[in-house]
Amino acid sequence: MDKQHEKNLREYEAIQEELSKTSEPRKLKELGKKLAGMEELVSKIRELQGLELELRDNENLLQEKDEELRTAAAEEISALKPKILGLRSSIQTLLLPRDPLDEKNAILEIRAGTGGDEAALFAAELFRMYQKYADAQKWKTSLISSNHTGIGGYKEIIFEIRGRGVYGKLKYESGVHRVQRVPDTEKSGRVHTSTVTVAVLPEIEEVDMEIDPKDLKIEASTSSGAGGQSVNTTYSAIKITHLPTGITAQSQDERSQTQNKEKALQVIRARVYEYQEQKKQKELREKRRSQIGTGDRSEKIRTYNFPQDRVTDHRINQNFGQINLILGGKIEPIIDAVIKTDQELQLAAKNKF
Repeated sequence: MDKQHEKNLREYEAIQEELSKTSEPRKLKELGKKLAGMEELVSKIRELQGLELELRDNENLLQEKDEELRTAAAEEISALKPKILGLRSSIQTLLLPRDPLDEKNAILEIRAGTGGDEAALFAAELFRMYQKYADAQKWKTSLISSNHTGIGGYKEIIFEIRGRGVYGKLKYESGVHRVQRVPDTEKSGRVHTSTVTVAVLPEIEEVDMEIDPKDLKIEASTSSGAGGQSVNTTYSAIKITHLPTGITAQSQDERSQTQNKEKALQVIRARVYEYQEQKKQKELREKRRSQIGTGDRSEKIRTYNFPQDRVTDHRINQNFGQINLILGGKIEPIIDAVIKTDQELQLAAKNKF
C-alpha cells in the first residue's frame, strides 16, 4: 500500500483513539472536526485498497488453465482499472493542502459599483442569491449592516453566513460581478452594464487573532435609515476604527448597542486579518494568481448577461444558462466548476515539481 495512504489511515485511527479518551469539550470539538475532515479521504483509501486486492486476485486468475475463468478475470480487470484510476485521482485531490480557513464562517460584503441605481438593485439581487444558496445548504444568514437606496437596492450590505465549510465554498466569489441588461427605467431598450463588488472574508474569532483594545476607537450613534433619516433615538449604532491601520467597521441593524458592537468587532477582526495576510503572504497571493485568480476585489470574475440568458465565469471560461435560477440561489454548479478547476491547476503544479 502507498506509504502516504498508510500514514493517513494511522493518523485517522490515532485521532479516533484520542477522541475516545478525551472529555474536555474544546478538545472534543477540535478532534471531532479533524475526524470529520478526514472521513472522505479514509473512505476512499479503504475502497481503493479493496479494489486493488480484487485486481490482484483477478490478475492471478489469468494464470489458470480454465479459459472461462481467464475470460471472466480479464473482464473484471477491465472494469476495475478505470475505477481504481478514478479513485486515485480523487484521493490525490483530497490530499492537496487545505486552507485551514475553509471550515470557517464567512462575512460577505456586497457593494454597488458603476451603474448607479441599477448597480444598487443588482447588489440586492446578489444578496438574495447568496441568502437562498445559504438556505439550501442549511446555513444561517444574519445581517451586520446595510445602506439602502430608495428603490429597493443597496449601496452596501454586509452580512454573515454561518455553517460548516462556508468560507471554503464561497471564497472564490470575491471580485467584480458584472450585469448586462435593460433597466426598467430605460425607455429606449438599450442594454446597460453595471458592476457590483463582492468581498468574502473568513470570520476570525478572538482565539484566532487578538486585537489590543487600546488599538480600537469605538463610537456610538443613533441608527439611521435610507437617506439619513433617523430610525431610533437610542445610541445603538456602533462604529469601530482600528487605529494602527485606519480600518473601520460599523453595525446598526441590531436593536442593542452590545449586539451591534459584537457584529462590528467580527467585521474588524476579519478586515484586519485580511489586511495583515495581504501584507505578509505576498508569496501565497502570487501562487493564487497562477491558479484560479487572485480573489482581489478589483478582478472581474463573472458576467450576468440577461439578453442572452447567460452567466459567464471568466476565470474558467465557462458559460451557464438560466440566469433566473442562478439568481434564485442555484449557484452550486458554478462554485463546483471553479473549485474543480482550481484543484486541477494545483495538481498540475504539484506534479510538475
